[in-house]
Amino acid sequence: MRKTKLAFAFIALAGAVGTAAYAENIDGGSMGGRPMMRLNKAMKDSHGSISFDQFSNVMDSRLKKLVADNGGKLTVEQLAEALEKARYQRMAKRIIARYDGKDDGTLTSDDIGSREKKIFAMLDRNDDGKIEKGELPKGGRFGNHRQWNGGDMQ
Repeated sequence: MRKTKLAFAFIALAGAVGTAAYAENIDGGSMGGRPMMRLNKAMKDSHGSISFDQFSNVMDSRLKKLVADNGGKLTVEQLAEALEKARYQRMAKRIIARYDGKDDGTLTSDDIGSREKKIFAMLDRNDDGKIEKGELPKGGRFGNHRQWNGGDMQ
């Protein structure tokens, strides 16, 4: 059962390549990290109190850098482009980390094939070289984004 769950976690990751995994915002995404975690760290580093300048740097230093990098003004399009780039870079790093069998930071056809073979082996519960409907998980869920229904993916 554990192997099946693991296999479907990998399948769900592969499905995420072509879809948006989640919405980002400037405070919760890679553009700024989690503000409370950063504030707590700044407080600890400053022995329990921080000045406004320290607070300001913790809250949105990356946003300020984006504004500075764009001549002091940031348009909706520029911010959206920066957010999308950061989001897809994180997704790409996670995908390569999952598939990169040689741990060299690259993704090859061999890496993909190797991962597919492992997933197939986990799904082929009776080791007959085929995946039959009965070997797929029960309960109607297939991965995180698709549903199994009588042999058709919906």
